[in-house]
Amino acid sequence: MPVRSRLLSVRTACLGGAAALVLAAAACSSSASSGTSSPTGSAQASVPVKAGGSITVLESSGYSGAWTTLDPPNNKEGAATQDFMTAIYGQLFELGTGGKIVPDLATSYTFSPDGKALTINLRQGVKFTDGTPFNAQAVYANWMRDLGTTGIKNGFTSPWPIAELPAPKGSAPGTAEPPAAGVVQVTGPYTIVLHFAAPDGAAIDQLFDNIETWIASPTALQKEGASFGQNPVGAGPFVVACNVPNSELVVKKNPGYWQSGYPLLNQITFKTVGSDEAAYEALLSGQGQVYENMSTNQVITESQAHFTVENNLGTSPYDLQLNTAVPPFNNPKAREAIYAATNFAPILQHLFGGRGQTTEGFTGPGGICYEQTVPGYQGYDPALAKQLIAQTGLNKVTIQLGTISLQTAQDSMQALATEWEALGLHVKQSAWPLSGLIAAFEANSGKSWQAMVQTAGAYDPATGVGVAFRFNSHSPFSGVHDPTLDNLLSEAAGSTNLSTRCGFYNQAASYIAKNYYGPFFFNFSPPNVSVHGVSGPGLTTPLASVAVVPTIPWEDVYYNPSSS
Repeated sequence: MPVRSRLLSVRTACLGGAAALVLAAAACSSSASSGTSSPTGSAQASVPVKAGGSITVLESSGYSGAWTTLDPPNNKEGAATQDFMTAIYGQLFELGTGGKIVPDLATSYTFSPDGKALTINLRQGVKFTDGTPFNAQAVYANWMRDLGTTGIKNGFTSPWPIAELPAPKGSAPGTAEPPAAGVVQVTGPYTIVLHFAAPDGAAIDQLFDNIETWIASPTALQKEGASFGQNPVGAGPFVVACNVPNSELVVKKNPGYWQSGYPLLNQITFKTVGSDEAAYEALLSGQGQVYENMSTNQVITESQAHFTVENNLGTSPYDLQLNTAVPPFNNPKAREAIYAATNFAPILQHLFGGRGQTTEGFTGPGGICYEQTVPGYQGYDPALAKQLIAQTGLNKVTIQLGTISLQTAQDSMQALATEWEALGLHVKQSAWPLSGLIAAFEANSGKSWQAMVQTAGAYDPATGVGVAFRFNSHSPFSGVHDPTLDNLLSEAAGSTNLSTRCGFYNQAASYIAKNYYGPFFFNFSPPNVSVHGVSGPGLTTPLASVAVVPTIPWEDVYYNPSSS
């Protein structure tokens, strides 16, 4: 059977080729790509660097291909939209190969001896694409939005331990307020200092994929107002040419970019696609040159015969979040029953062909403080599960189980539900696109959901969609409300000594296991797929994943179709 027809038989929902691309009626008319795919061979040879040309990058409609605004403190999609944000804004620092911190719009940093002050030196001579100077005052203006009322209104809290203004009388405990005076201090034209309420050894890592690393033009913010998110202006390698949310984003080379000779590409078109199968068909037909985050096992296997498939080490294991604030999982025995009823090894084998590793904690082999086996972790034990299910009455209720509307996440959820139902549990499954998932977490002050299949982790557990994102009392995406765990996570983030930090994270992992706060599945970093001739970090050479997947430095990506 030919490859194309064999793949289409995998899932009849695949529309195939152009028809499968999810586009808005008013799609950008300027999108283009140079060349077509080369569907022969399986290995990426060394590709000579070539400046110029354009590529189309396909993004899944269930995750990275869904966005509403590109204004950092209003963008709840966060790490899912990292490709767009870094192309437009650049970053203060990049996470490079092997965890190396690479200067970008910032050039260096220093901690005070007590770890409670961080000085960041910014790159001089840089301008935003509207001509506004990039300097410490611009960073200060952005951070006041991010850490202040704009970010707070959208559910963001500071990634750093900072002093905040007193909450108004009658506010709920833990209510976030804008930073107190002096927390952010401009000490020179290109120098900015952060003052922490407690030591924060993870402070630079906490910038990766966080809204504070994406600096917008203060002039454009004032000029555009509410429309800035549709017409964003940064100092990154590319300039927005067209933006149709949830459909297509076209960016063109920034002629005034600070790094001479970069970016290498003239244009990138980010285009939403409906599924892994549809993306594969689009790559075969030349409608795209890159697809990020492919998760479907058979499609990955098919892709290896035709394209470059880059498997980056995982940092964000899948986990099952349990909402301890509401029945039935406010009962520790009910949570223990779920641990005992869940066997992730066959799910990993069946859905992902054994790619990745099962794990018992919130770290991955691509990040720091990796711990695959956690002392005291309750593993699969169907006899114990049946006993606890009967004891807690779990077999008399229907468990509400949800996830994001990505096919692999839904398949994982279905496999999990099948295991549970075999032991007498009843399950109702739901799946939402990213915006709907966020709303499901936030509904009724976080008390409407019961269990969610998600990911929990990052290169540094203190960053991005790290452990605190899923297990800290103050996160809207957590079902855990435990001050003891909060303190452990704060201690882990605070030290500037990596060994000390990992010791606290190991304690936190054991504490989560002891209290049955949420079982962990496996580490799997969805690979990036590109046609031969495309080259760049995270696409054809390994790159550390910040959260779930790597942040691609698009300025370094090039396309040389003549070499394919």
